[in-house]
Amino acid sequence: MQYEPKDFSRLLGTQGFSDTILNNHFALYQGYVTNVNRLSESLAKLSSEGKNTTPEYAEQKRRFGWEWDGMRLHEYYFGNMTKDKVMKNTDAGLHKALTEQFGSLENWEKDFRATGAMRGIGWTILYHDHFSKKLFNVWVNEHDIGHLAGAHPLLALDVFEHAYVLDYGLKRADYIEAFMNAVDWNVVEKRFEA
Repeated sequence: MQYEPKDFSRLLGTQGFSDTILNNHFALYQGYVTNVNRLSESLAKLSSEGKNTTPEYAEQKRRFGWEWDGMRLHEYYFGNMTKDKVMKNTDAGLHKALTEQFGSLENWEKDFRATGAMRGIGWTILYHDHFSKKLFNVWVNEHDIGHLAGAHPLLALDVFEHAYVLDYGLKRADYIEAFMNAVDWNVVEKRFEA
C-alpha cells in the first residue's frame, strides 16, 4: 500500500508563518511519506527473498519507525493548525479536563509552552492516556523517542529548527506564540472526544 501525502496548502497565509517556511515544511513532510513508501517496498522485497535476518533488513526496520513517526507527527501538527482564529471552547470536555488536571487552562498552556521551549530538537505533544484518563505534555526527542505507549496525541508542536528558524531565527518562544495563535481547537477537541 502506498501512502499519499496530505495537502496542507490551506495553511498558506497563516499569520506568523511565511509561505516559504510552510512550503519548505510541506516538502520535508512529503519526504517522510516517500521514505515510508520506499522502506515498505524494500522491507517486503527483502522478506520475500528470505533476507529478513540480514543487517540490511534490521537497519531498514529500525529506520521505518523514524520515518513513519516523522510522517504521522507532521500530519498531526499541520492538522491541528488553521489560518483562521479558533478560540478554545470553555464548555468543551478537553478544556474541563485540562482545568481539572492542571488547575487552569493557563497553567496547562504555561507547561506546554515551557516544554516546547526546552533546549533540543523534537516535538511537544499533549497526550491523552485513555487508561488513566490523564493528560500529559510530553517532550518527544527526534520522532521516535519519548512517546507514551498507548496514549493518543491531541496537540503536536514541531520544535525542530526547520519549523521556525527561517522566520524566527533563534526566537523559539516567538514561534511558539505564533503556533498557539494558529491552533485549531476544534480539531484538538475532536481528537480528545475520539
